[in-house]
Order: sequence, then structure tokens, then C-alpha cells
Amino acid sequence: MSDIKSFRDLEVWRRSKDLALEFYRVTQSFPGDEKFGLTSQIRRASVSVAANIAEGQARVHTGDFVRHLSMARGSLAEVETLLEIATSLEYLQREKVKQLWNELQTIGRMLTALIQSLEAHSRKKLSSREVNQPPTTSHQSPEQKRADKAQ
Repeated sequence: MSDIKSFRDLEVWRRSKDLALEFYRVTQSFPGDEKFGLTSQIRRASVSVAANIAEGQARVHTGDFVRHLSMARGSLAEVETLLEIATSLEYLQREKVKQLWNELQTIGRMLTALIQSLEAHSRKKLSSREVNQPPTTSHQSPEQKRADKAQ
């Protein structure tokens, strides 16, 4: 984790960006009447995967990063659904669909692993902070504290 200085250092971001570019290429062959329909949706959803990874990594807090990775997973599921629709409409060759599907699955596994790693790292930091903290003070009024000292 400490080697990551930018979202560009993340393999999952690079692969997501490349996949978005590939969806731009393959949707060029979609029918013209899909320009504002399926073509636009699949392009926006595929771009959203990489964009959410980048935005999340640029945030200050780990929780924000995890939330954005979760949004990226949601966008990935949207792309999968749109790919299935495009396949059912026979807009893409089976071999191309297989390649895209495999890459979607790989990116999904990478996102899950990154989320799990960040959450584990965050839990570890939290538990080490709890161990190293001094005991909490009681919530006694000043009068109660003086009475306790007097005894």
C-alpha cells in the first residue's frame, strides 16, 4: 500500500482505463440508432469504473477510497449487464464478448481484493491505536473526583 503514490500506480486502474478504451472501440460498430442509448451507456459506465478508482485513491481517508471502489464495482456490474444486452442484440462477435467478459471478471476480482486489503489495513491500524491508547478517564464531576481523592 505504501508504494502507491497515485491512482496511476494501481494495476486495477490501468486495466479499467484500457477496458474503457476498448469499449469505446467496440461500440463504434453499434448501430447508429444506439448512439444515445446502449453505446452511450456502456461508454459512460466503463469510464466510471476507472474514474471512481482514481477519485477514491485521491481522497484523504481510506473509507472514502473504499466507498469509491465500491462504486467502481457497481459500475462494473452495470457494464456487465450492458454487455449482456449488446450480446443478446448480436452487436458483438462471441470471441470479443468472451475477451471483454474475462477482463471484467479480472477487474472485479482485483477491486474485491483491493477493498479487502484496505479494510484489513484499516482494522489493523484501528486496533493498534486502541491498544496504544491510555485508559479513558471516567466521566465524574469535579466534586466526585475530589471526594474520591479524599477517601
